[in-house]
Amino acid sequence: MVDFAMDVYRSLHGDDEVPINLRDKRVHVVAELKKLQADTEPIMKIFENPEVISQIQSTRDGRHLFEYLETSHGFRSEMLDTLYAYAKFQYECGNYSGAAEYLYFHRVLVPAGDKKAVSSLWGKLASEILMQNWDAALEDLQRLQEVIDASTFVTPLQSLQQRTWLIHWSLFVYFNHPEGRDYIIDKFLYQPAYLNCIQTTCPHILRYLTTAVITNKNRRRQVLKDLVKVIQQESYTYRDPITEFVECLYVNFDFDGAQQKLRECETVLVNDFFLVACLDDFIENARLFIFETFCRIHNCISINMLAEKLNMGGDEAERWIVNLIRNARLDAKIDSKLGHVVMGTQNISPYQQVIEKTKNLVFRSQGLVVALEKKEQQLKQHAGRDNRQQQQPSDPYAAWGAEGM
Repeated sequence: MVDFAMDVYRSLHGDDEVPINLRDKRVHVVAELKKLQADTEPIMKIFENPEVISQIQSTRDGRHLFEYLETSHGFRSEMLDTLYAYAKFQYECGNYSGAAEYLYFHRVLVPAGDKKAVSSLWGKLASEILMQNWDAALEDLQRLQEVIDASTFVTPLQSLQQRTWLIHWSLFVYFNHPEGRDYIIDKFLYQPAYLNCIQTTCPHILRYLTTAVITNKNRRRQVLKDLVKVIQQESYTYRDPITEFVECLYVNFDFDGAQQKLRECETVLVNDFFLVACLDDFIENARLFIFETFCRIHNCISINMLAEKLNMGGDEAERWIVNLIRNARLDAKIDSKLGHVVMGTQNISPYQQVIEKTKNLVFRSQGLVVALEKKEQQLKQHAGRDNRQQQQPSDPYAAWGAEGM
């Protein structure tokens, strides 16, 4: 990174001499790199051993693996700190692949209660994100979530902070992974701990949750009602054109307002780092939302009026509707002479009604199970504390008297 800073300085200032502080920093960085390389060389030799590689791949228990390395290859606990320091240095130098590799070894061997265990997971996730290895990043994200959800931090505030960071970091993964939008819905909308975190510390994440629902063609009908409830609850805290579009369309049934908000959504999406790639999908599905909602109210619709509601030209709107009918996404007919769209009757099958009634039952059941497990743990802790108090002598000097006897 120091070399990069020096190159940037030369490109900006031409033939000017590089500042002495950058040259001194480069000398310091190179010296530190050589020292860390010398310290980690014995560790790397151990991990390059084919027998060790085979053992790492076959062993699931980190403690058992550590004991094997300790007895067979002279591995020591101090080497974990050296490995962590070297991985962090590689990360700061921009060698993210090396950092990810060393942090993987550190994560496998470090005890769960170690103070650097969680930091190692964060570093591994950051390295995979910067290398754009989205599958590996998703695995690290899920592993980190398990640790955060299972860990008992010192205060509830620390747990809240960890979840807040995880939510923000996850946006890099979810908006680049092919199945990321499904994960956004499952985590942000249907996991109470993370929904509460969004409502408490980062309601602006509702923009990304709303976009994920609108652009998710497979599940949007099932989750839309739950999303609308959350947007209504948090409307006093956070509003932007994307959430207001949903509110106009599904709460107020204001088609003119939804049309205006859709224009504003284009500006928001173009200028948002995570959402710019979703622009075409969002506009296409938002128009379909307006069209479907409008069609529930009217049986016969003028194509020109519909084009105005969708911010489209008359011919473009007619072609768009024809494509919907052709792709079996719309039960309707077009009367070209009158310029009307005649809607067909749409009866919801009993099978679909059962799905609607029982949707999200799995997530709510999981939430109940987690709550019951936490309650059971609290009761066990209280019971253990009461037993210890009962075993303690009431007279603080009784123990000394027993020893004297």
